[in-house]
Amino acid sequence: MTSEVADPVETHAIAPAADPGFLQRYGGTIEYILIPGAALVGALGVFGIFVALFGKNPLDLYFYMYQGAFGTWFSWQNTLTRAAPLILTALCTALPAQLGMVIIGGEGALLIGALAATSAALTLQWAPPLAVQLAMAAAGMVGGGLWIMLSGGLRQYRGVNETISSLLLVYIALAILNHLVEGMMRDPSSLNKPSTREIGAANMLGSIPGTDVHWGLVFGIIAAIASYILIYHTVFGFAARVAGGNIRAARIVGLGVGRLIMTICFLAGASAGLAGMVEVAAVQGRTNANLAAGYGFTGILVAFLARQNPLAIIPVAILLGGISASGGLLQRRLGLPDASVQVLQGIIFVFVLASDALYGRIGFLKGKS
Repeated sequence: MTSEVADPVETHAIAPAADPGFLQRYGGTIEYILIPGAALVGALGVFGIFVALFGKNPLDLYFYMYQGAFGTWFSWQNTLTRAAPLILTALCTALPAQLGMVIIGGEGALLIGALAATSAALTLQWAPPLAVQLAMAAAGMVGGGLWIMLSGGLRQYRGVNETISSLLLVYIALAILNHLVEGMMRDPSSLNKPSTREIGAANMLGSIPGTDVHWGLVFGIIAAIASYILIYHTVFGFAARVAGGNIRAARIVGLGVGRLIMTICFLAGASAGLAGMVEVAAVQGRTNANLAAGYGFTGILVAFLARQNPLAIIPVAILLGGISASGGLLQRRLGLPDASVQVLQGIIFVFVLASDALYGRIGFLKGKS
């Protein structure tokens, strides 16, 4: 006699995605991958239409973007080099987001960190290279950390919106950099472009063996992993997430919200300040206006696309670094302005922000029939 009822274990094995329990357990994770991915694809489609209006073939656009980002070993190295500061500046937005704060001042912390690191190197020219590099890293992190902590302090003790204050601090940091580079820190031999004196070839960070990618990528990956452990596997991180969920309830139960805000903001700024140190010690060799390359602003996009998850920031930064690296090839092969990739980044940001309304509203990912 045959049973007309299918074996539940067999059914689950054949089609786990159709099981409501499976979707209830993993629907949120699927959302975090599916929705940003769809936003990215939609942005690329809109950008393709934008390019087609100028008489260019969108398929050629996508091909050259891939070639410029990941098509060759040289492209990969260029992409990874650009991804290094993006990981660090993205953490400057992602860490305060755990507390419900929107900090967009990573660019300012990067500039202050670069200035502090350069000052340390020029002061310690007599010291061994390793000591100089450690001093540069410490100075850059402290400078950037204090800069973003200023936004946290204004939020905690004066009620100033941290998004506005951190953005305004970017322009203050840029003004400070220009004032010092064109004034007391200027190298007299830098005639065409005002710069500080060089930190010295011996004090430069080298490349990862076998590549042309500097050690800043390793620093960024370590910082992202450490941030993930801090936020999701420590008591401090749990307290931060509780306060981020309901800051009034956190105060009622006795959590030190002020301490959490100041600490998280310092760590966030230290990450961006380290990015500034890396740009000086691995790329520029000195401080000048070239440091204001927009890494801090692109880091905001990386953090939002990664849903503020420190581990997800790593692949997203590589993807955005690849898009940035492909700009030169698009300019040479398709005649597009090098700034076209910035247009694409803007479109991606709009799509990512618009896609926020979809989270929790996709019925089939909640196990509903």
